[in-house]
Amino acid sequence: MTNEVSGRVKLTKTTVDRAKPGAKRYKLHDSDVAGFHLVVSPSGKKSFYLRYRVGGGRGGTLREPKIGDLTTMTPEQARKIARDWQAEIRAGGDPGGERHRERSAPTVADLCARYMRDHASLHKKASSARHDHSLIQNWILPALGRKKVADVTRDDVVRLHTKMQDRPVQANRVLALLSKCFNLAEVWGLRPDASNPTRHVKKYREGKRQRYLSPEETRCLIAVLEQAERDGCLMTKRGNGTMAPRPISPAVVLAIRLMLLTGARSGEILKCRWDWVDIEARVIRLPDSKSGKKVVYLNEMAVDALRHASRVPGNPFVVPGGKPGAPLVNLKDPWEAIRAAAGLEDLRLHDLRHSFASFAVAGGLSLPMIGKLLGHSQPSTTARYAHLADDPVLAAAELTGSGIAAALFDPTDERTTDGET
Repeated sequence: MTNEVSGRVKLTKTTVDRAKPGAKRYKLHDSDVAGFHLVVSPSGKKSFYLRYRVGGGRGGTLREPKIGDLTTMTPEQARKIARDWQAEIRAGGDPGGERHRERSAPTVADLCARYMRDHASLHKKASSARHDHSLIQNWILPALGRKKVADVTRDDVVRLHTKMQDRPVQANRVLALLSKCFNLAEVWGLRPDASNPTRHVKKYREGKRQRYLSPEETRCLIAVLEQAERDGCLMTKRGNGTMAPRPISPAVVLAIRLMLLTGARSGEILKCRWDWVDIEARVIRLPDSKSGKKVVYLNEMAVDALRHASRVPGNPFVVPGGKPGAPLVNLKDPWEAIRAAAGLEDLRLHDLRHSFASFAVAGGLSLPMIGKLLGHSQPSTTARYAHLADDPVLAAAELTGSGIAAALFDPTDERTTDGET
C-alpha cells in the first residue's frame, strides 16, 4: 500500500534527490501539475506517474499510468509528458487506457493457444493437432511467442523461416501454420484485414524423396521378416561393434507385412481393430483415416497373414501392443533392426506404401485404380506415381518393336537369303 504524503512540492531534481526511501512505498505530489507525482519505493526506486479520471466527475474511471523512472528521465522531462497527457485528456483522450490496451494486447503465444483451442482441436485430426502443437512449442513460441500479434512483421517471419533453412520441409510447415494463425487473427479482429505477415514469404523448394523397393529388395525384406517370425529376434550390431539378438515380436512382423501388402499407412495398420476386418469380403473398413472413411483391399497374401495372425484375448487390435487392450505403438525401433538386417538402411516405413504403388504401376494398373487402392481422395496425390509407368510402357514398346521386327524378318522369304533382295 502507498503512503500518501501531505502537502505538495515542486518535483525538481533537488526535491526528488532528497526523497529518501522509507519502510513503505509513498508518493510526493507535484505542486505545479495536478495529478503528477513521484512514487518512492522502499528499495529506493523512484518513478513518475500521472493520476486522472476519465468519464467525468467522481463516477469516472480512475487512471494512474506510469510515465517513467528517474533512471531514464529527469523530473522536467516527466513533467512535460504529464502536461502533454493532460492536454490529450482534455481533448477526450485516455493515454493511460491506450497504454493499458497495448500491455494487454494478445501475444503470438496467446494466438497460438487460441488456435489450438478454437481451431485445431475442433477441425483437425488429433495427429495433425499434435503436429501443430509440436511446431508451435519448438519453433514459433521461442522466436515469436512474446511479440504482440499486431506487431509481427514480414521480417519477423522471414527471420524464423531463414533460421530453419537447413530443414526446408519443416520450415514450410511452420510457415503454413503461421499463415493459418494470422488468417484467423484477422477473423478474430486481432489484426487488420489483409495484413497477414506471411504473405509473399517464399517457401523452400522441397525435394520429394522417392524410394521404392526393387523386386530383389522386396525378396530380401520378406526373407528377413520370415526369419524374425521364425526366430523371434534378429542379430543387430551394438554401439561397440558386437552383435546381439534384438527381439522382434510377431505383432511387428504382421504390421510391416500388412503395410507392404496393402499400401496402408502405418497408423492405419496399428490402429486397425479386428471388427473392421472382413476376411470374406477381403477388405478392412476403416471408419476414419487421413482422407476420411477408407476401404483397404486385401490380396491373397494379406488375407493369409491375417488368417494366421494370433489374436490376444481382450485386445481388439489386429496389431496388439504390450499393454492389455492396447495397440502396438513403437514400430520405429524394431524397424531399424529389420531394415538393417535386410541391407535397406535408407528405407522408411512410408516407403512401403510407395513400393506398393510402384508394383501396381508395374502390373499395368491405371493411376485412378492405384488411387482407389491407396485411398487417395485427390487424383493429384496419385499423380506422383505417373513417372513409374515409364518402365512397363517401355517394356511394352520393346515387345511391340520385337513383334514388328519379327514380321519384317521372315526366314522363309527367299529374298532375304544370299544377299539377294
